[in-house]
Amino acid sequence: MNVAGSVEELGLERHERAVAIGTFDGVHLGHRRVIRAAVDAGLRPAAITFDPHPRVALGYQVELLATLERRLELLAELGIEDVLVIEFTLEVAALEPEQFVESVLRPIGTRVVVAGQNFRFGHKRSGDLELLARLGFDVRPVPVVEGVSSTQIRKLLRSGEVDRAAALLGRPAEVEGQVVSGDARGGTLGFPTANLATPPGVLVPTYGIYAGEALGHRAAVSIGTNPHYGGDERRIEAFLLDFEGDLYGRRLVVELWQRLRDEQVFESERELVDQIARDVDRARAATRPA
Repeated sequence: MNVAGSVEELGLERHERAVAIGTFDGVHLGHRRVIRAAVDAGLRPAAITFDPHPRVALGYQVELLATLERRLELLAELGIEDVLVIEFTLEVAALEPEQFVESVLRPIGTRVVVAGQNFRFGHKRSGDLELLARLGFDVRPVPVVEGVSSTQIRKLLRSGEVDRAAALLGRPAEVEGQVVSGDARGGTLGFPTANLATPPGVLVPTYGIYAGEALGHRAAVSIGTNPHYGGDERRIEAFLLDFEGDLYGRRLVVELWQRLRDEQVFESERELVDQIARDVDRARAATRPA
């Protein structure tokens, strides 16, 4: 997939493109419908997305469902060949819709525009799909998927309902980060873990123990503070079943399939080890959300 940070980079090849437009935070079921429509249009499928999230640039707090890197990976998996990542600034927000069209859409060879039926763009959200049609584009509005939104998915993840979130995402919920050094306590207990440092601004599901998968291996994942050891700093620790190797320094994407239980304090380390063993058994038996 060709990823560009400027119109010139994509415009050089002058393909006729079917362009999906949106922030695509989480690349959920609604976003997937939009992407599919662009891929099925018969032209070179492309996407225009924004970073940072427009609401963040405008001063609001938004916990993202995915990093930009993960968003791009998911778009590529769905068949998008080119992505133009527009740095969203106050200057971009101030563009009149017609300015956006002439400075962004036309130069990259846009012929078909695909977006959610309620899509708005330009200064004070004054542009819509009807305007794009009047300006000569083949506009293909995609109906909203009822009940599916990034806001609703955030609510589910904050309450640990990763299975319900998966139904709206069209894929399992995830945590992503770089593997960093930890306390090495898991290794002494017989369950060595990969400790993830997550990027700032990305939502992490509520504390608890989860079953999931990473690198093709089932995983038992702890999100929390290790209360048994009196911790107060959030940690994300993934024990990959039947995995041998060094993950230190690697970027790791961990799917979360099911929340198994709350964090808890145990009477003894033996009780902790026994509970972890039960968690591992449940992780081994867990089913990936459809």
